Amino acid sequence: MKLSRRTNRKVETYQQELLKTHFAEVDNMYRKMRGWRHDYRNHIQVLKTYAEKGDLPAVIAYLDELETDLYTVDTVIKTGNPMTDAILNSKIALAADRGIRVEADAHIPALLRFSAVDLCTILGNLFDNAIEASVSLPPEKRLIRVYMDMKGVQLYISFLNFTDRGKLKKTGALFPSTKGGDHGLGLERIDSVVEKLGGYLSRNSEEGAFTTEILLPEAIKEGTE
Repeated sequence: MKLSRRTNRKVETYQQELLKTHFAEVDNMYRKMRGWRHDYRNHIQVLKTYAEKGDLPAVIAYLDELETDLYTVDTVIKTGNPMTDAILNSKIALAADRGIRVEADAHIPALLRFSAVDLCTILGNLFDNAIEASVSLPPEKRLIRVYMDMKGVQLYISFLNFTDRGKLKKTGALFPSTKGGDHGLGLERIDSVVEKLGGYLSRNSEEGAFTTEILLPEAIKEGTE
């Protein structure tokens, strides 16, 4: 019983820290967006000044800088679900900061049956694991592919990332990791949430690549079809 209480406390503490981290990332992304919008008038004034002088090269150079800056705060994914947008876009921004390219295709309803906490636990851990595996690769090989869509009333989630490791063998239901306890606990949290929601999870390791697929049944909130 004592072990069970310790384990429960560890899981609760980990989940609280995980959510705190994810929401901090989301807040940071929106702070960047608000900051860029605040500077919008100043950018326009600079461009007007260059235009009045007929300095076209300066206008083009400034626009190029703005395009690069905007890329770091742009909401690149619009799934149809606000919480999913927040999680995915904050993680995509985090991946970009580490030189990791993300290809994402996600389309889901605005209202889902399960909680934002469950969704954050699944997507946050999947992304964190994929980012961790990607940073050890050469920049040109860093890529994460994310796909989310509805299959009837079921939500399908797929994550693929490339690694510098060969094909891995499972230890029990999980694959071994080079990272310590929190990583393993993150995988267990994904499994726990998927099981709680009555879903299906599959992990597959191939030479230089790792894939996770999740299917969550009855995902659409009643009365929203």
